[in-house]
This record gives sequence, structure tokens and C-alpha cells, in this order.
Amino acid sequence: MASTPILLTLYALSQLFISTAFAQTAPAPGPPGPLNFTGILAKNGQFTYFLKLLADTQVGSQIQNQLNGTTEGFTVFAPTDNAFNNLPSGTINSLDSQKKVQLVLYHVLPKFYTLSDLQFVSNPVRTQATGQDGEAFGLNFTGQNNQVNVSSGVVETQINNALYQTKPLAVYQVDKVLLPEEFSKAKSPAVAPSPDTKKSSGSTSNSTQSTADGPASPDGSGSSGRNMGLGLVLGLAMACMAALS
Repeated sequence: MASTPILLTLYALSQLFISTAFAQTAPAPGPPGPLNFTGILAKNGQFTYFLKLLADTQVGSQIQNQLNGTTEGFTVFAPTDNAFNNLPSGTINSLDSQKKVQLVLYHVLPKFYTLSDLQFVSNPVRTQATGQDGEAFGLNFTGQNNQVNVSSGVVETQINNALYQTKPLAVYQVDKVLLPEEFSKAKSPAVAPSPDTKKSSGSTSNSTQSTADGPASPDGSGSSGRNMGLGLVLGLAMACMAALS
């Protein structure tokens, strides 16, 4: 019976030795890998068109490259494939390459916002999109009871689903493409010349034509007047010669 405590002690020592050896050989868990922004969208399976625009405009790679270095983070509103399908035919194809970049950047806020944050932001909230004058395009948010709406001034839709919401990245599903109000602003028409300007231009043209043709005689006689004077002189000379003879 005296051997029982000895056996228990040996067993305990063996278990301690095994656990210590395992702890020394087991690899320590590494740091979490970098966020895969486009992977979040691809995993969901209904953002094919938005992913294509992110790739074509290179905005997706820009966001990915900046994610690990940003202190403010990003908030992305991802339109579904149905959102693009519901656009009027040719809407996206009618945009040039610059406007396609602006459209994608219009769906990105240069700061991390939770859904709760978006209910109390000061509108308009600037996006990553800017115009030729450098002025940022803005979005407006309204919210109540954890339901948040986003409006571009042309399109308004609900933010229905948080695909990812951990700083530095928030990705939200939207069921409409956010078209910037700036895209719909018509260009001011060119100013037409006034009637007075046209009249003045016509007068100048006529005057120039007259000058080019040479000065006109006031009475229209010109060379005919000079011929009559010469004939009168010759007549008087012949009369004088006849009288002398």
C-alpha cells in the first residue's frame, strides 16, 4: 500500500512533463491577418457589379492599401447587383472614366462610422469623391430606432445590412446606387450674341466693303465732269482763232 502515493506522485510528474513539453512545442497564435476589403464583398455573393467597378477604377486596391495605415478608417456603402440592374439602361456606360471613379468614391466615407454614429452625424457628410474644383461631394443621413437612411439628393435608400462593422472598416449594404446630385446638374448654356452686336457687325462689314471698292463720287459724275470741262476749253480756243483770221 505504501507504493500507492509513490505511483500517484510519478503520474502527476509525468502529466506535468507532458503539458510543459506541449506548451514549448505548440506554435504561439500569430497576429490577425490584414483585412480583405473586397473579400468581404465577394464572400456575400451579391456585389459582382460593384466589385467590377472597384477593380476597373482601382478604388478597391487603394482602400485595401490604406486600411492598415489609416487612423480614421473607412465606411463603404455597397450597392447590390439588383441595385445596378434597376438603374435606367445605359446609366453606367454613359459615364466617362473620371465619373466612374467619382461614382465609386461617392460610396466611401473617409472615416469609420457605426450605424449608431450615422444617426447623429452633421449633414452633409463628405465622401471621398470630389469635383473638378476640389469640392467634396456629400451624403445626408437620417435615422430613428436604429434605422438609417442615406440620401444623395437624387436617390434615397435604407442601410439594410452591416456586412462588416469593426474599426477601421465598416461595410454596409444598400439597395440603390447612390448617384451624386452633381451628375444631374445641367451645364449653363452659352450666351448668344445680342441683336445689337449682330447689327453692328453687319454695318462694319458693309463699311469695309465700300472702302475696298474705292471712294464713290458724291454726285456720280466722276470722269464725265472732267471730260465736259476739257471740251469747253477747246471750243473757246477755236472760236478765238476764227476771230483772228
